[in-house]
Amino acid sequence: MRLEGLSPEPYLRLLSKYKWASTPYYVSLIKGPYSSDPIALQVLPSQEETRVQTPLSCPDPLSEHKYSPVPGLIHRYRDRVVILVSNRCASYCRHCNRKRTWRKPESLPATNDALNHVLNYIKTHPEIREVLISGGDPLFLSLKRLKHILKSLKDVPNVEVLRIGTRIPVVLPMAVTKELCKTLKAFRPLWLNTQFNHPQEITLEAQKACERLQLSGIPVSNQSVLLKGVNDDLNTMKSLCYDLQKIMVRPYYLFHCDFVEGTDHFRTSISCGIEIIEKMWGHTGGMCIPNYVVDLPGGLGKARLMPSHLKKVEKDNLIFQTFEGKLMRLQID
Repeated sequence: MRLEGLSPEPYLRLLSKYKWASTPYYVSLIKGPYSSDPIALQVLPSQEETRVQTPLSCPDPLSEHKYSPVPGLIHRYRDRVVILVSNRCASYCRHCNRKRTWRKPESLPATNDALNHVLNYIKTHPEIREVLISGGDPLFLSLKRLKHILKSLKDVPNVEVLRIGTRIPVVLPMAVTKELCKTLKAFRPLWLNTQFNHPQEITLEAQKACERLQLSGIPVSNQSVLLKGVNDDLNTMKSLCYDLQKIMVRPYYLFHCDFVEGTDHFRTSISCGIEIIEKMWGHTGGMCIPNYVVDLPGGLGKARLMPSHLKKVEKDNLIFQTFEGKLMRLQID
């Protein structure tokens, strides 16, 4: 794929560390200058990726390797696990929290023997009831391989719910075929989380892809990442959430950009995200407001960063601030 006006020479060293690939469809959504377009910022490589700006930045800030008792499986929370089924994506997001796996993939359950080790671990830990299938992008696998993984997990007695994390509806919506939807439908209860970060991504093609999933009984939720220059302002975030509601995709999470090496230029202040959510509250329907969270470094889990309207607790009174900024005293028994 050739991008007019973008010279490859300055990027050769960068691409030796962080590869680049995308779909013609997703690149076609670029409308403005490469330096400011919200799609271009997410998908085109930048020299900023080689500059470390914070001491917190590292290849694996969430300590996924530490919580990986079996290759390809992450067990951080007691009742659920993540399995990494691939390191391949249709389009490589420059803010990806697994950039470390792009060129040197960590152990993945790519073979049936490796998958069996993952399945045996889940079987011997009956507290695990939910499995998130991630990667890479699970929907970039062949349909045959995806079906085999889903069936293998569904056959484990203690697995009650499956979840898939994918960006295919955003970057390659035409790959959400009727055949794929029929396959997914067979393994309900199955939930799908995708990642729209900007209203420019919500095209007619993306809408139809989400609708095909929904009409197959697959709920679709959205997990945005707060990205500097892409969606770090109130109007963009409101438009994104309004447009998601119109296509019946629930805004679920707004993630603070993880402290991944190569993503520092995307990271806003935490106060930026809190301010956006605070200004949406009361002026936007609750179904349009995602939970703002930071995934704490070291694998300590997600922490909510929602603004609080409870300002003070007195002996017999609670002091609230309304969405209009007024203070209200509520007497309690």
